[in-house]
Amino acid sequence: MKKFLLAGAALAALASGAQAADLGVQRVAVPSAILVPAFSWTGFYAGAHIGWGSARSSYRDNTGTFFNSSLTSNGVFGGVQVGYNWQINQFVLGVEGDVSAGGLSKRTTDTTVGSLTFGDSYRTSVPFLGSLRVRAGLAADRALFYVTGGLGVATFSDKYFDASVGPTGTTFSSSSTRVGYTVGGGIEYAFTQNWTAKVEYLYYGFGDRSNIFTANDRFSQNIHTVKLGVNYLFSTGPGAVVARY
Repeated sequence: MKKFLLAGAALAALASGAQAADLGVQRVAVPSAILVPAFSWTGFYAGAHIGWGSARSSYRDNTGTFFNSSLTSNGVFGGVQVGYNWQINQFVLGVEGDVSAGGLSKRTTDTTVGSLTFGDSYRTSVPFLGSLRVRAGLAADRALFYVTGGLGVATFSDKYFDASVGPTGTTFSSSSTRVGYTVGGGIEYAFTQNWTAKVEYLYYGFGDRSNIFTANDRFSQNIHTVKLGVNYLFSTGPGAVVARY
C-alpha cells in the first residue's frame, strides 16, 4: 500500500512540474504576409498646369526703317494636358500633348537721341503655347524621372509703332502661329494611387522668320518654361502584387 501511495505522489509531482514548464514558455506570434498591389504608371492620364515662361525675342531690320532690338518677355501661363504611359519593369514610355494660354509680353522703346527711329516702340507677346511630345523615364515606385521632346507650337503677336509716320505715328501688326521643337525633362510623383504631381522644364526653339514689318527683316525667338502640374491617372489594370510583412 505504501508503495502505491509513493508512486502516486511521484506521478502528481511530475505532472505539476510539466504543467508549470508549459506555462513558462512565451508564445510568439507568426507574422502574416499582407499582399498589396505595386504602383503602375501604365494608363491614360489628364490634368492641368500653371507655370512661368521667359521668351527671348530678337528683331533685326537690315533696311534701317525700324530699330533693332532684343528683349525678354516674361509671364505666367496655364493650361491642360493629356497623355498615355507604358511601364515595362522600371522603364516608362509615353506620349503627351498640352495647350496653354500665355501672358508673356514685353515692350521696348528707342530712346536714342538723334536716332532715325527715336520714339519708335516694339512689343512682342506669346498668347498661346503648346506641344506634342514623347516621354521616356525611370520609375522608382511612385517617383518618375523622365526626359521629353517633340513638336512645339506657339503664337507670336508683334506690334511696331513708328513715330515718324503722320502726325501721330502708325502701328504695324503681325501675328503668326509657328511650329518648332521642344526638349526638356521633369519629375513626377504619385501621392495617391490615381493622383500625381509634377515639375517640368521645357525649352522651345522656333528659328528665324522674315518679312514681318519690312523687306529683309529677321525675327527669332526661343522660350524657356517651368511649370507645376497635377494629373489624374486612369489605370488600365492592377500592377504586380508585392508581399509586405
